[in-house]
Amino acid sequence: MPTSSKTPKSGATKAGATTKVAAPVAKSFTKVDTSKAPASSSSAPSVVEALSPVVLSNELRKKELFDLVVARSGMKKKDVKPVVEAMLAVLGDALAEQRELNLQPLGKMKVQRGKELPDGRALVLKLRQKTAKLNEVSRDATPTKTGPAVK
Repeated sequence: MPTSSKTPKSGATKAGATTKVAAPVAKSFTKVDTSKAPASSSSAPSVVEALSPVVLSNELRKKELFDLVVARSGMKKKDVKPVVEAMLAVLGDALAEQRELNLQPLGKMKVQRGKELPDGRALVLKLRQKTAKLNEVSRDATPTKTGPAVK
């Protein structure tokens, strides 16, 4: 055990006496072979352009939906609007009940999972569409100059 550098005068050890201890010595590490490390392609720093957020507004709003249904059906907007609104309400109720929807040519829609939020409900849906039917419907619904669509 290391001894104190101070010796007590009275022969008894003091309660608060300090002792000197040699400082620990860290072992040296072995050298690492860096010869196989990949070399940097450019040593000078370069400035990267700031990323700008990409906002895609490809959202279909209700007003645009009414206009598209009027154009496709040939009916008046005042006749189309209550029907489309009722259809959207029925679809919303069915999705809230987590029912599976099979609405061709839209496709087959299934609720994967849902979460109740303070301001509403968040649903994750799976939609499976058949591309052949979608192309056929869009072709059939497009009127030609000579008359109705020809199959």
